[in-house]
Amino acid sequence: MRLISWNVNGIRAVLNKGFAEWFASEQPDILCLQETKARPEQVELPLEFAGYHQYWNAAEKAGYSGTLILTKHKPLSVTNGIDIEHHDTEGRVITAEFEDFYLITVYTPNSQNELRRLDYRMEWDADFLTYCKELEKSKPVIFCGDLNVAHTEIDLARPKQNRKSAGFSDQERAGFDNIVNAGFVDTFRHFYPETTGAYTWWSYRAGARGKNVGWRIDYFCTSESLKPKLKSASILADVMGSDHCPVTLELH
Repeated sequence: MRLISWNVNGIRAVLNKGFAEWFASEQPDILCLQETKARPEQVELPLEFAGYHQYWNAAEKAGYSGTLILTKHKPLSVTNGIDIEHHDTEGRVITAEFEDFYLITVYTPNSQNELRRLDYRMEWDADFLTYCKELEKSKPVIFCGDLNVAHTEIDLARPKQNRKSAGFSDQERAGFDNIVNAGFVDTFRHFYPETTGAYTWWSYRAGARGKNVGWRIDYFCTSESLKPKLKSASILADVMGSDHCPVTLELH
């Protein structure tokens, strides 16, 4: 089974940048998208998406945030949000239940300039992890998406300059420590524990992508019990159309 996750930074925009053709060539079993910035009635997906079940979660605020799951396999159930009202207005989470696991696509809130939303972000991190652990009592969990944090210094090009930046603050990194300590596996690091220069997001400024001055902030994380089923994980850094690139996970 091949899973792909991608922060598309606007699905309507990426549809004009070869997204449908890329999707047709990849044909994943499941595609999870973040930052769709649209309601389903605003988007007419091309024929390449025929045969996929669609599950949308749009933000109350127009043109903001939002998530989408496209899957060949019809889930047993699908829910939006994490059942906490003040977290669930921005369309950040979709959970699809399959026979052997829960799959969650998540677009984690950004702490923003000068870390002005850091307190809320820390509350989110704790509540989202609690949500995942509660699901895990029933069956294994896979969650993927833009987690808006580079976990360690090898996960971004310029760690020293960004110690107090959104996405690399001590608090946010500790939040990812909590994910790992709770038993979830960062699947890319499972296969590539020491690899450097592997990034999933680049600023649009100063030619950052061409210089590979980036951050790894997009992840597939799984319950520890799924470790024997992990086949591969990768970063599709050559795929254009967004300031993020897709990440993949293959399961036996």
